[in-house]
Amino acid sequence: MTLAALAADFRVRFGSEPRLFRAPGRINIIGEHTDYSEGFVLPAAIDRWCVVAAAPNDLGRLRVVSQTLGREMEAVLDGLTPAGDWTDYVAGPAQILREAGLPIVGADLMIASDVPVGAGVSSSAALQVAVTRALLALSGLQADGAQVATWARASENRFVGMPCGIMDSFASANGVEGGALMVDCRSLQATPVPLPHGASFLLVNSMVDHQLVGGEYRRRREDCEAAARTLGVPALRDVAEADLPAALRRLSGAPAKRCRHVVTENARVGRAVSAMTAGDLAALGALMNQSHASLRDDMEVSLPVVDQLAAIAQATPGVHGARLMGGGFGGCVIALVDSAAAEAVQAGIVAAYGALISAIPDAFACRAVAGASEVFT
Repeated sequence: MTLAALAADFRVRFGSEPRLFRAPGRINIIGEHTDYSEGFVLPAAIDRWCVVAAAPNDLGRLRVVSQTLGREMEAVLDGLTPAGDWTDYVAGPAQILREAGLPIVGADLMIASDVPVGAGVSSSAALQVAVTRALLALSGLQADGAQVATWARASENRFVGMPCGIMDSFASANGVEGGALMVDCRSLQATPVPLPHGASFLLVNSMVDHQLVGGEYRRRREDCEAAARTLGVPALRDVAEADLPAALRRLSGAPAKRCRHVVTENARVGRAVSAMTAGDLAALGALMNQSHASLRDDMEVSLPVVDQLAAIAQATPGVHGARLMGGGFGGCVIALVDSAAAEAVQAGIVAAYGALISAIPDAFACRAVAGASEVFT
């Protein structure tokens, strides 16, 4: 679906001229399950987009067509409540903006997306960021990327019911062309980090559709919060790596494991920034491998089949490192590969993992792009 075709379909369906807004999916190079502990992450927006064609309708309601899903919805702005399905990701941003006291107008929206759903590349964040941008613009309002990300996260937390951190929406709203962002999830200070020369990031889908609204993700966050309370700190971000042995002597069971992951993962983010800045692919790859082991053993969010995919990727010539990406329980493995060998690496991993699961996994290399914006045809 091209932008021009989406606009044309909108005119036919709604009889008005749309404005177009888009928001990208994201990868996360390292820094998993740290954002809700106010820690550090290293994501990049990628060249997969959710596009929203939008126009005001003067009806005080949302009229929405999802071309991606082949579904429609209509709801009055004064009566938005969660439905437990895809419509929450559209109604949620509208409700959050209204709760913020903003005069949001009724709108017609048509949505098209090529961000893979259930793969851990933040299709839901891309949709909520794009809808937020569209509703603000139609209502004559402006906000910076950090505020847009904060509202989109509030939609996910309070309307959808997913207790995620800020990383996904922040990367989608604020991505930089050709680079990643080292984000402090407490202050929301973001530092651009150029991607390593001669390297690419390859995503391979485990073909296990992760569902994070359920209880396991929430329990991991609760474990982290319990550990922070025991240690008497606002969040596990406040435990320094040097203080980890003492902290672990005060913890046991799941909270101890979660604490070890968060503290060591935050440290890995800092080391990854240094490795990327120095162009040290071997060091960056080793950190990614360490991250996967920690997600598997301490955060316990991997699955045996995902571990097998990560092992296949790590053993493939041309791969410097690979790990589970996203909240876990399925989704994608991200691999750092030599750009010159990317096609051969992808073919090799797909063949080996495909033989294991008796299916052909989705896989694609990605490039870093700028964050959400209005687009003009």
